[in-house]
Parts: sequence; C-alpha cells; structure tokens
Amino acid sequence: MIEIKEYSGENTDEIFDMILDIQVNEFNISISRENQPDLQSISKFYQNGNGNFWLAEDSSVIVGTVALKDIGGNYAALRKMFVRKEYRGKEKNISMLLLESVFRWGREKKIRKIFLGTTDKFLAAHRFYGKNGFIEINSSELPENFPLMKVDSKFYVYEF
Repeated sequence: MIEIKEYSGENTDEIFDMILDIQVNEFNISISRENQPDLQSISKFYQNGNGNFWLAEDSSVIVGTVALKDIGGNYAALRKMFVRKEYRGKEKNISMLLLESVFRWGREKKIRKIFLGTTDKFLAAHRFYGKNGFIEINSSELPENFPLMKVDSKFYVYEF
C-alpha cells in the first residue's frame, strides 16, 4: 500500500541513496552527495515558510520524493521529484500522488506559482509536467531567488 507523508526527520540516508541511484546510475548525471546540501538538512532547507518535503512509501520503503522550496513572494520551487523506476507509470500513479500533495499544499498556503528546473535528460518528466499544467519557460523568466542547479536546462511554471 502506497502512503504519501511529510518528511519527519528520518530516513535521510535512504532518501539520499534512492535519489543518487536514479541520478547517477539511471541517468548518468555527474552529481554526488556533496553537490546536494539540501538533502543533508531536509527540514531546515525545505520545511520552512511555505515549503515542505514529501515521501512516497510502500511498506515503509521509500519509493518517491518531492519537495517545495519557499522562494518568497508566494512562489515556490518544485525540487527533488524522484520515483523509483519500478514504481513509475500510471499503474502505480506515484508521481501523480506526490504532485497532488504539492498542489494541495500550494492551494492551502496560497502559493501563486510553482517553478521548476530539470535536466534535458528527464524526457518522461517533461511530458508529465506538461500534462499536469506546467508550462515551459525560458530561464530569464525565473524569479531572481530561484534555486538554480548546475544540471538544470529546462524550466517550467505552474500557476494556481
């Protein structure tokens, strides 16, 4: 049974391992733990202001993550949306469950726009974001305080 829940300070190594496995082994992105200080302090980095971090679990095993980073002005950045390969697709619907948590939170917190940056390698993610109301934008349209990652090359916005 899949459960979506807010991060509570546990399982940091398991979260790191899952995300790094997808980034490095599946998509050949040259990134390490050191390149992701946000994951070393999830609560401090994400769970403040209008931000939060969610986990998808299957029998206590982490199978997906997503985060919102409060970037001010009733804007947020969508970050760390990852789902284990064997849990992707419409059958399990993990990505949609995670995104619905983000949208519900965004409406509750009166967030006006959610921005995201991603690598051009995540083709299925591009289709997923487009199908769910995100519009591709140029990097010049990002807010000044958007947390740009070195690997980001495609950008999107969702407006409530």
